[in-house]
Amino acid sequence: MSGALVEGFTVTHRRYVPHSHAHYGGSLVDGAYGLGLFGDVATELLIHTDADEGLFAGYSSVEFIAPVHAGDVIEATATLVRVGNRSREIAFEARVVCRSAPLRGPSAADVLDPPLVVTRATGTVVAPNPA
Repeated sequence: MSGALVEGFTVTHRRYVPHSHAHYGGSLVDGAYGLGLFGDVATELLIHTDADEGLFAGYSSVEFIAPVHAGDVIEATATLVRVGNRSREIAFEARVVCRSAPLRGPSAADVLDPPLVVTRATGTVVAPNPA
């Protein structure tokens, strides 16, 4: 282990939401997009804590709070909240930090301050048995 196996350890990813991911009218992106980000950030967290990608066991809660649009810049954070023998409970939060402003022009965008929370979840991942 790398020594990061402590409650409160956090990993954050940030990425642009491409227009190819718009799934609904108004350039809306489906909620599964955020859950995919949570899987990626959980994988990095487990690499730091357990030197292994581990396996995602499931979500105990998911809240879709606000929409995600194509053209957003979104960040996903995973915070380790409980450490079991092999299980790790993680709190997730996705926030839009930048949002496109198409009424001002095709490439106009704004920084959101404060960021807009769009999704929260709690999930459990499982690390392999230590060697």
